[in-house]
Amino acid sequence: MKPLAPLIGRRARLRWLHLIIGGALLMPYFLVGTVLVSMAGGGAGLFSSVPAQLAAFACALPMVAVSGFFPLVRPLSVAAARALCGVPPALLADGPARTRQARVRTTAWFTLHLGLGGIVSGITLALTPFAIAVAGLPFSAALRDSWLAAGPKALGEPWALALAPFAGLAMLVAMALVAAAAGELMARRVPVLLGPAPEDRLAAAERRAAELAVRNRLARELHDSVGHALSAVTLQAGAARRVLDRDPEFVRRALTAIEETTRRTVGELDAVVGLLRRDEEPGSGDPADEGTAYGPGLDALGGLLAHCGVPVAYEREGEPGDPRVVVPVVSREAYRIVQEGLSNVLRHSGGSTPTARLLVAVRERELEIVMENPPGERPAVVRPGGGRGLRGIAERAALLGGRSEAGPYEGPDGSTWRLAVRLPLAGRAEERS
Repeated sequence: MKPLAPLIGRRARLRWLHLIIGGALLMPYFLVGTVLVSMAGGGAGLFSSVPAQLAAFACALPMVAVSGFFPLVRPLSVAAARALCGVPPALLADGPARTRQARVRTTAWFTLHLGLGGIVSGITLALTPFAIAVAGLPFSAALRDSWLAAGPKALGEPWALALAPFAGLAMLVAMALVAAAAGELMARRVPVLLGPAPEDRLAAAERRAAELAVRNRLARELHDSVGHALSAVTLQAGAARRVLDRDPEFVRRALTAIEETTRRTVGELDAVVGLLRRDEEPGSGDPADEGTAYGPGLDALGGLLAHCGVPVAYEREGEPGDPRVVVPVVSREAYRIVQEGLSNVLRHSGGSTPTARLLVAVRERELEIVMENPPGERPAVVRPGGGRGLRGIAERAALLGGRSEAGPYEGPDGSTWRLAVRLPLAGRAEERS
């Protein structure tokens, strides 16, 4: 069967089917063409006249070309070619044609598909029964009588009857050759006529970049959330172990804090994993806005401070938790910045009970976050084991058009380690819109 694969193999059969579909799509245009030919005076014996049928076919092709400019033609053509022509999907464009050049190439493909499909479909429908009838002449007296009455007398000769099966087989092989050649031509033209234009490649690259940005953002959110939870749980568990025998009430509070922290973190983990597994394009919107669907904001800051494992003196100016004052993307990033700051305090407490002072203030045009803790509990710039620490905070602020500072600070209450972050209230994403 391998020598016959180019003619009757799976790929050849799929390409033949693709051409038959093109012939089926041509039929409405062909019928309109027959009406035009009949109105022009060629209606007598239209379906028995080859010139009249060719004229109807010629009238149908311009109408096909005009239809090729409709936006849905390219996606439908690409889907059919991808499934039936055996062309690698990477060579085909996605979505409607957006430029004039792409629309012209699409209509050229559509016209070629329906034109060749109409020819191959006509050959298939007409030649198949004829070839079978020719091959069956030696075996059917009724068939021979009907052919002799309407055809050449030579068909009744013994040599003609002996050659009839081979002639019928040769017709079928010729038909398969024509269909295979037409299918190969179509397959070679697909990348040229339905391939991505430079604009399509640029749009695809932008979609991939947006998707990567979203996934990186989700990974960072997950990293910071889990990192904070592990730090808080480790501190609470260590403190509870040290006073297990002499302070049951403290142990109970520590276990409650561990339970609340892990429950909140598991919820965030489920949300992030759900977003990563979505079938929809993650890059369809602004990457900065993707996390707002699940990420906690400043309105959830109370729960974080209550169970973070750090005694925090929290001061608030204005209404930072109000989405009408602070847009969600800024609120979410501010929450993560506070969470990362608390995580650094926990990780570098040196075994003592850490303390912190937090100020979240809504200014005229920016949101200010200030966190202070004793210098002996100074956070490191980069988390051991590959974490992001203050570098991650600086990146979050920069993405929104803000800024951050960290270092020793001489305040009214003495020397402290101070983290100060300022974020524009609208956020860079809002300014773009």
